[in-house]
Amino acid sequence: QVNLEESGGGLVQAGASLRLICAASNHTWTNHGTVWFRQAPGKEREFISAITWNGQQSRYADSVKGRFTISIDNRKHTVYLQMDSLSPEDTAVYYCARDRRPIYTGNSYPADMMEVWGQGTQVTVSL
Repeated sequence: QVNLEESGGGLVQAGASLRLICAASNHTWTNHGTVWFRQAPGKEREFISAITWNGQQSRYADSVKGRFTISIDNRKHTVYLQMDSLSPEDTAVYYCARDRRPIYTGNSYPADMMEVWGQGTQVTVSL
């Protein structure tokens, strides 16, 4: 059984940085991409960033492009989300998920295409 666990969230001030970690147990990233989503109170879960199984391609939502960077370390079965220049609008619970589509390199990452989710990590950005 594949398990994902996020960590690295916290409370920071606007302009600060955080690095989120998505660690997989009983799993390798072979052929399946990893995707980060976030959900703010009262809002729907939204796509943030994705990376292919081999780390060669990545995707970002317009709202985080240029500020967030996704990366993968296959040796450690870990995916990272470096978040810089954080603003209060980035406050949300952040989730990582495994894409059910093998060898997918497209631009669409709906939540219903994810087959495994972590429990989430809270990110709070204050003024």
